[in-house]
This record gives sequence, C-alpha cells and structure tokens, in this order.
Amino acid sequence: MLRVSFHLVEFSPWPLTGSAGALFLTVGLGAWMHNYASSLLMLLGLLMISVTMVYWWRDILRESTFQGFHTLNVSAGMRWGMILFIISEVCFFFAFFWAYFHSSLVPSGELGSVWPPVGIMALNPFHVPLLNTAVLLGSGVTVTSAHHGLMAGLFKESWVSLLMTVVLGVYFTVLQGFEYYEASFGIYDGVYGTTFFVATGFHGLHVLIGTIFLGVCLVRHLYGQFSDSHHFGFEAAAWYWHFVDVVWLFLFISIYWWGY
Repeated sequence: MLRVSFHLVEFSPWPLTGSAGALFLTVGLGAWMHNYASSLLMLLGLLMISVTMVYWWRDILRESTFQGFHTLNVSAGMRWGMILFIISEVCFFFAFFWAYFHSSLVPSGELGSVWPPVGIMALNPFHVPLLNTAVLLGSGVTVTSAHHGLMAGLFKESWVSLLMTVVLGVYFTVLQGFEYYEASFGIYDGVYGTTFFVATGFHGLHVLIGTIFLGVCLVRHLYGQFSDSHHFGFEAAAWYWHFVDVVWLFLFISIYWWGY
C-alpha cells in the first residue's frame, strides 16, 4: 500500500464562518463608530470569529495530535505558510508606517507645519510606552526560554516560561488600555490621532491574538501534546510573538519617541 506524506483536509465550514465574522465585525465596527447603528452587528461578528477560532483549532488539534496527519512534509508546508503569513503582516503594518511618515515628515499647513500638530499633547514615551517595551522584550526572552526548554526535554521549566509569557502579554494589554484611557486625544483628532490609534491599536490587537495563541499552547503543553521534536504549533506562536515584539520596537521608536 502506497503511503503518502500529505493529507487533504476534510470539508470545513470554518473558513466561511470566519470570513463572514470578519465582514460583520468590520462593517459593524465602522457603523458603530460613526453612530450609524448599534453594536449588535459588531458583537455578532466577534462571536462568529470566537466560535470559529475554538472549533477550527479543535479540528487542527485532532488532525495533529490524535490522527497523526501532520507528518514532516506537512509540517514543512505549514512552516512556509506561517512565514508567508508573517510577511503579509509586515506589509500590513508597512502601510500604517507609510501613512504616519507621510504626514509627519513634512507636516502641512493645516497641521500648523509642526509634528505633533498644534493642539495635540503627545504621550510621554518614557512612561507607560517604555514600560510596555520592557514588558514585551521580557516576554520575548521568556518565550525563547520556553522553546529551548521544550527542545531540551525540560517540560516543566518550559511550561513555567510559557506561562510567564502569557502573563506578560496580558499585562501589556492592560497597560495599553490604561494608556488609551488617559490619552488627551482620540482617534477622531485629525491625522495624528488616526495614525496613532490605528497603528498602535492594530498592534495591540495582534498582542491579544498572540496571547490567545500562546494560551492555547500553554494548555496543550499542560496536557503533554508537545514533544521535543514535534511542536510546530508552539513554534508558530513563538514566531508570531517575536514579530509582534519587533513591530512594537518600530512603533516605540518612530511614533512614541521620535514623534514626541
């Protein structure tokens, strides 16, 4: 019997529900922010995305852990898929940096020919932003420690390091929430408010997603679903987390420090 090293995934409703949820969330969020409608459509989209994440991850866990479909060739293909996904995320954030520098390098007369624009009190980069930088850099160290511990067979030490990473991710999100609450400007305050909150807000969303990603890996690690040689789910989460760290460094240097 010929045994192949790849598999065709079963028919799944989750790409459709995930796409529909993203559409409802985007349209609902835009309508809610412009006071065109209530938040029901936005909440429906968020619910659909949450359900899709839970059940799609469940199916992937079955394929990899219990059915053994994730062979070495399949894992290699998934690695390339994750690499291409991160490249697409780089392009995503590049657009935000382009918008920021397009407006800040040569401020127009409407902005007072200065940056930050007249009337905008920028956040001090050496308060909460600097603390958040230390938090994310520390989380990068702990997630790397967890990876090395896993490869060395030190599963308890690896689990503790991964738990610390998740805690630091939650701490970062809480600090950024307080920062937004205390800010003297909003997303509606011209080009500065828009570029600031869109860039840092999408990064905060990626931190939240990465924290959930690592949280799922934490539970899987607890149930012994990772080995020292087969743990791509954790590797993908670690790659994503390092990408989030690097983006934050660019945000801190360009938007918080240079734009102060």
